[in-house]
Amino acid sequence: MALRKMRIMGEDDCLREVCREVKEVTPKIVQLVDDMLDTMYEENGVGLAAPQVGILKRIVVIDVGEGPLVMINPKILETSGSQTGSEGCLSVPGKNGTVTRPMYVKAEFYDEEMNKCIVEGEELLARAICHELDHLDGKLYVDFIEGKLRDNELDGYGEEEEE
Repeated sequence: MALRKMRIMGEDDCLREVCREVKEVTPKIVQLVDDMLDTMYEENGVGLAAPQVGILKRIVVIDVGEGPLVMINPKILETSGSQTGSEGCLSVPGKNGTVTRPMYVKAEFYDEEMNKCIVEGEELLARAICHELDHLDGKLYVDFIEGKLRDNELDGYGEEEEE
């Protein structure tokens, strides 16, 4: 288990950089993916993008409770509907804000063997895919919040503590 240092908004410029495509999956890329998964689980996150651990590569990992999804060079192909809810981010600790995202997302990506794959997701998975892919283009959910950024402890996207 290798944990990577989480980059925090306002402390690290790499969160605002556009990431580079992965040309081939090398042993370093495999190690990065493993480290990203370890880091995401340790931080109780639902998703993690490579720039959040200081690596400007187009890689995200997501687990909404259905097992890990590793996406290399992902692209959104199609969206529909909308959902508005509370969203948080490991790079913006202790905060959340209201964000509207698509209800359905279809995305294309490569797996760790560089096989082209398609994933379709609704609700939380759709939100997670959009949130993590934004990171690859230097965007954070705070760029899209409706209203103010709030103090709150979140257990991932849209799961506020009971009051």
